[in-house]
Amino acid sequence: MKRTAYALAASLALVFTSGCVVAPPRHSAAAVYVAPTYASPGPGWVWEFHARYGWGWHHPHYGWHRGWD
Repeated sequence: MKRTAYALAASLALVFTSGCVVAPPRHSAAAVYVAPTYASPGPGWVWEFHARYGWGWHHPHYGWHRGWD
């Protein structure tokens, strides 16, 4: 009887103390529109996100406007 009680207590303790810790998502699933802060430098430039500087104009041939790397 004692073994059953100890096994039940251990099982309940394991159930109540174990859990799944989930980090909140970094970005929400909803799409967010970020408007350009200045006019396009010319044709072919696309408003894109830069990992270091944030949003800016990018051209597939010329690279980032304002000399970003």
